[in-house]
Amino acid sequence: MIRTLLLTASAAALATAAQADGFNRIASFAVTDNLPEGTEIATETAPEIVAASGETLVYTDSPLGALGFVDISDPANPQALGAIMLDGEPTSVATVGAYALVGVNTSESYTDPSGFLLEVNVADRAEVDRCDLPGQPDAVAVAPDGSFLAVAIENERDEDLNDGVIPQMPAGSVVMVDLTDDGLIDCDTLRVADVTGLADVAPSDPEPEFVSINGEGEVVVTLQENNHIVVLDRAGAVLSHFSAGSVDLDGIDVLDERGALLFDGSQQGRLREPDAVAWIDDTHFATANEGDYNGGSRGWTIFAQDGTVVWDSGTSFEHAIVEIGHYPDRRSDAKGVEPESVAFADVNGTPTVFVGAERASVVGVYDVTDPTAPILTQLLPSGVGPEGFAVLEGGNLLVTANEGDLVEDGGARAHLMMYAFQDGTPVYPHLTSAGTDELIGWGAISGMVADGGVIRAVSDSFYGLQPRIFTIDASQVPARITGAIDVTRGGYPAQKLDLEGIALDGEGGYWLASEGRTDHVTPHALYHVNAEGGIEAEIGLPAELMAVERRFGMEGVTRVGDTLWIAMQREWADDADNTVKLVSYNTESGEWGAVSYPLEPAETGWVGLSEIVAHDGYLYIVERDNQLGQMARVKQITRVALDGLQPAPLGGELPMVEKQVVRDLLPDLTATGGYVLDKVEGLAITADGRAFVSTDNDGVDDHSGETMFFEVTLNP
Repeated sequence: MIRTLLLTASAAALATAAQADGFNRIASFAVTDNLPEGTEIATETAPEIVAASGETLVYTDSPLGALGFVDISDPANPQALGAIMLDGEPTSVATVGAYALVGVNTSESYTDPSGFLLEVNVADRAEVDRCDLPGQPDAVAVAPDGSFLAVAIENERDEDLNDGVIPQMPAGSVVMVDLTDDGLIDCDTLRVADVTGLADVAPSDPEPEFVSINGEGEVVVTLQENNHIVVLDRAGAVLSHFSAGSVDLDGIDVLDERGALLFDGSQQGRLREPDAVAWIDDTHFATANEGDYNGGSRGWTIFAQDGTVVWDSGTSFEHAIVEIGHYPDRRSDAKGVEPESVAFADVNGTPTVFVGAERASVVGVYDVTDPTAPILTQLLPSGVGPEGFAVLEGGNLLVTANEGDLVEDGGARAHLMMYAFQDGTPVYPHLTSAGTDELIGWGAISGMVADGGVIRAVSDSFYGLQPRIFTIDASQVPARITGAIDVTRGGYPAQKLDLEGIALDGEGGYWLASEGRTDHVTPHALYHVNAEGGIEAEIGLPAELMAVERRFGMEGVTRVGDTLWIAMQREWADDADNTVKLVSYNTESGEWGAVSYPLEPAETGWVGLSEIVAHDGYLYIVERDNQLGQMARVKQITRVALDGLQPAPLGGELPMVEKQVVRDLLPDLTATGGYVLDKVEGLAITADGRAFVSTDNDGVDDHSGETMFFEVTLNP
C-alpha cells in the first residue's frame, strides 16, 4: 500500500510539473577547457564544489589540485577563465563578496591530517590570506550575513585499515572563523568546536562531513560515518545533537549481478548516514542520505533542529528516478541512486530544495513550502556524479558541479552545467514510465519501430536477464512508456540476447535482431517473437557471414514485404575500409544477400550504423561515430532508395549503394544544453512520416543516464 501511494505521488507531481514553468539546462562547460596550458588533455580534472562571486563561478578541482574559474556573464555561453594551482588538495569553496574561501587538505597521512583555509581574490586570483587548520577540511560554509564561516574538519579514516571501521584517530572537529565587514578572514578568531562524545557510533572519533549555517548563526554539521547530526552556535557550543536514525526500505532492487530491474527487495533499518546538509529555514534542514559502509537510505530527509523527522522521502525519490530511466542497476546491492548533495534556495518566491543523486546523475527539485509535505516538481539531467550546487540570480540560475571524469574509460569528461528557470513546460525528461500501475524500470533503449499509434522499443544486453519490448506513447509530453513485455524462451526470460533492432512481422508479432559475440557465447541471430514476447524461431547468420565475423554485428532490422533488411554496425573481415553491409534475409525463401554502404571517415575512433527503418520507398539509416562531447563529428540520418536495391549473394562482390544525408543530428543532441551523447541508437518513423530518435544510456553505467527521445524532420 505504501509503495503504491508513493508511486502515485511521484507520478502526479511530475505530471503537474509538466504543465508549469521550471528549470531547463542551457549550457554545459567541460572543465578540460580550464586545464593549464601545456597540460595533457587526458589529465584527470573534475569540479566538486562550486560557488559564485558576481558573474564568476569558482570550483574546486581535487584531482588537479586547482581552483577553477568560469565567466558566466552569459550563462548560456560560459567561458573559461583558467585555474590556479594550489599547494594542496582543495576540498570545498564558498564565497563572500569578491572573495573565495577554500578548504585545502595538506595531510601527509591519515594519522597526521593537516590543512589550511585559503582566501582568494576572485578578480585577480591573488591569495589574500590563509589560516592553518587543526586537521583535514572537508566542507566550508559562510553565514548568510557574512559575519563568519564554519569548516568541517573530517580527519577522514583509512578505508583500508580494519575494513574502514571507526574509531580511527585523530578525531574530527568543527572550526569557526570570523569575517570582517569587508569579507576578510580573521585568523585570530579561529575557534574549535569539540564534537566528541556525542554520537552513539564511535563517539571518540566524530568525522564531520558537511556544514550549513542558518539566519540565526546556528551551524548544523553532519557526522556521516557516525550517523549523527549536531547543531552548534557560532561560538561552538552544542545546542542539540541526535542520531540521524534509520529507514525501512521496501520495493527496491537489492541485487546488481542479475542484469534485471526487479524492485521486489527490501532493506530494513537502513542507516541514513547523511552527507550534505542545508538549512531550509531557521528551524528545519534537509539532508542527503548518501550512506557510508553501513547505510545509505536512497533518499533525503527534513529534520527539525531538535532531531524530529519532519519528512522523509522513503523510496519515492529513487522510484521517480527509476521512471525516467536513470536507475544505476549496478549499484543495487549498495546504495542505489545515492543522494549526496543538497541545496536550498528561494525560487521566485517558492522555497526550493535541490537534491543530487550521485550515481543516477539526476537533480531532484522540490517545493518545500510545507516542510512536512515536499512536492517533487522536476528531475533534471546532470553530468556524471553531481557533487555541488550553486544557486544564483534570485534562484533563477542553478549550477551543478559534476565530478565524474571518465577519461580512463573513454567516457564523458567532467562538466559544470547551467540551468535557467524559464516559462513553459520543462524539456526533461524526454521519456518516462510514470503513471503505470506497476513500477517499470528501463534503460539502454536501442532499436525502435512505429506500430500504429505507438512505438515499440527494445533494450540491449545491459539488462541481459530481462530482455524487453517496451510500448511508448509518443503523443504525450514527455513521451510515456505505458507497458513492457518480457522476451521469453519456454516461458522464462530469454538468455544470451543483445537486442539492437525490432521490426513488425505484419501479423502482430516482431522480428528482433540480436548483436552476437561468439567469445561471449552470444549468437548473432534474428528472432521471430509473438505478441506475448515468446520466441517462436531463431535464425542464425549464415556460414558465409560467420566466416568473416567481427565483434560489432546487427544493429537494426526493418521489414519490406518478405525481406528483412539488417544494418551491420561495423566492417567485418571482408568489407573494404569505410564500408559496411546492409544484409537482406527473405523470410519465405530463407535466402540471404547484402549490399555495401559507404561510411563517413572517422577522425577519431570509428563510424558505424545503429539503426535502419523502411519508410515510403527508402531505407532510413542512423550513422554515427563512437565519440561524445567535443569529439563527436558524425551523428546523422541517411537514406537509401529501395527502388533498384538488389542484394548480391554473400561471399562475393557487393554493389555499393548511394546514400543521402537527410538529418544532421549534432544540433539536436546539443539543443538541451548538454554535451553530445555518443549512442544514437533508435529511429522510428510513423505511417504519416513522423520520425522519432532515441539515445542509449548504457544502463547508467559510466554514463550520465540521460536518454534523449525527440522528433525530427527528415529533409532530403
